[in-house]
Amino acid sequence: MEVKIGVQDSPREISLESTESQEAVKAAVEKALKDGGLLTLTDDRGRTVLVSAAKITYVEIGASSSRRVGFGS
Repeated sequence: MEVKIGVQDSPREISLESTESQEAVKAAVEKALKDGGLLTLTDDRGRTVLVSAAKITYVEIGASSSRRVGFGS
């Protein structure tokens, strides 16, 4: 699952690949926003990402896309 998180006062978004389901990621985001604490996600390499819920501007959750290589159309 590909997750992109927009953060206030940051020109770049946080992108990570997660092995969690879309529902699990959505539930974690909703809980963090409701509680006002930290959004905690783990990527597919086992690294943990922590983001303050107060600084989240958007969260985009979608299926992992295959990476294209080359100049084909």
